[in-house]
Amino acid sequence: MIPESATQFAPGDHPDGDRMDALVLEMLLDCDEFVAGNVLCDKLDLPRAELLKRIDSLRARGYSIHASGGRGYRLAALPAGLSEREMSPLLHGADIGRRIHFFDEVVSTNDEAHRLADSGALHGEVVIAERQTQGRGRRGRRWIDSPGASLVFSVVLRPVLPALRAPELALTAAVAVCEAARELGASSAAIKWPNDVECGGRKLGGLLAELRTEGSRIRHAVLGVGFNSGTTLEGFPPELAPIATSLAMESGEPVPRPLAFARLLESLDDWLALHDLEGFGPVRERFLELSSTLGQRVRAEVGETGGVSRAVEGEAVDLAEDGALVVRGETGELVRVVAGEVEHCRTV
Repeated sequence: MIPESATQFAPGDHPDGDRMDALVLEMLLDCDEFVAGNVLCDKLDLPRAELLKRIDSLRARGYSIHASGGRGYRLAALPAGLSEREMSPLLHGADIGRRIHFFDEVVSTNDEAHRLADSGALHGEVVIAERQTQGRGRRGRRWIDSPGASLVFSVVLRPVLPALRAPELALTAAVAVCEAARELGASSAAIKWPNDVECGGRKLGGLLAELRTEGSRIRHAVLGVGFNSGTTLEGFPPELAPIATSLAMESGEPVPRPLAFARLLESLDDWLALHDLEGFGPVRERFLELSSTLGQRVRAEVGETGGVSRAVEGEAVDLAEDGALVVRGETGELVRVVAGEVEHCRTV
């Protein structure tokens, strides 16, 4: 295992350097052209010398900033890496991403996040790796990543929820990832119940929520996210090429991974905070709007007493208040699918 990157700043740096770097970066991100130095100083109330320090700090973090006499500064490129030092100016101090643990390689980001949570990691700490050797998806499947072209990360959550309401977390995260994907250029992104994000039937991202409980209480949860950011069609294994897509393929242009990562974390922060404040209601409402499953004919595995499952085929008609998928079967009966496998059928 490769240790996480250390965050180091130059002696004498601004005591609130992260925040000031973030403000300078935000202004540069908002403009495709050069921004005059005096405009940056005036809007941010920064002395010229402090602005130069902030530009140097951002460059030291890997941001390519061009300077031109008489025209000012222009952001030319974002860093290639995803460590805390590189990402912090993009995150604006949100709870999700409050600390980033970056690894070149891990067995599983979920496993590493559980280890950190057991050692006292705070709500919102994130583990991200360039590569997982045994990344996993739902129902024991393996998540296949593309180092340098995908995002695989896990978030430590400490929700104040009874364990029975835990499915709400994954559904909330699915809404957050879908919203971020749309904002980043995947305009047709939709949610396949319960927590896959797809475009036109091709998988863009997936989520896996795992719990550690004490009685009826959630001690902590770990939310794993796999997101195809810059993978090309040729970059997918042959077995995935017909059923997978990426942000770059959907948007038609490359999206810098740090920008995609930051937007995913910001969206998770926004939606998890809304869920914490207002409950599952507003999340369910948006899930219904983003769902690619509702109104479709589906085939579902439904668990029965004794661990036996049965197959149900019919139309997906609703999302229950607790997050279960409601399917109207062949005889008109309404069947709740809580955690079974659901596949879209070819015909409705």
